[in-house]
Amino acid sequence: MSQPDVLHQAFELGFTYTRSTGPVVGRFLTELKQRNIVGIKGSDGRVIVPPMEYDPDTAEELSEFVDVGQEGEIVSYAWVKEPREAHPFDKPFAWAMILLDGADVPMIHCVAADSEDAVSTGARVKAVWAEETIGFITDIRCFERV
Repeated sequence: MSQPDVLHQAFELGFTYTRSTGPVVGRFLTELKQRNIVGIKGSDGRVIVPPMEYDPDTAEELSEFVDVGQEGEIVSYAWVKEPREAHPFDKPFAWAMILLDGADVPMIHCVAADSEDAVSTGARVKAVWAEETIGFITDIRCFERV
């Protein structure tokens, strides 16, 4: 008994629209383009980086931006021994939760280091900016030890 022919059609899934970043994320990205990092003050006074549009506890809209430092402390990290194509580096590095000076909520970003021994909880790091900033999170190329 022969198999019936299977019909098929080439199809490419795409999103044919653009999304506005809005006033909060848009401001964060605009500040990055200017090599500045901002957070936003939550209802309990905590400074959240990157800023959120709505308070995580009360769901109220947030709008009070706060400049934070470009240095901070590693709160937690994961070492990437074998980077993949989509990673920001082609050599080992760390993903880290970094509590920036003036922030109360850590942000996740990559940390460039020569070895896993060079990364530790409590280590001080600083932002390293991309040569050309364009308003993306990748404007911060990485963080490295101070």
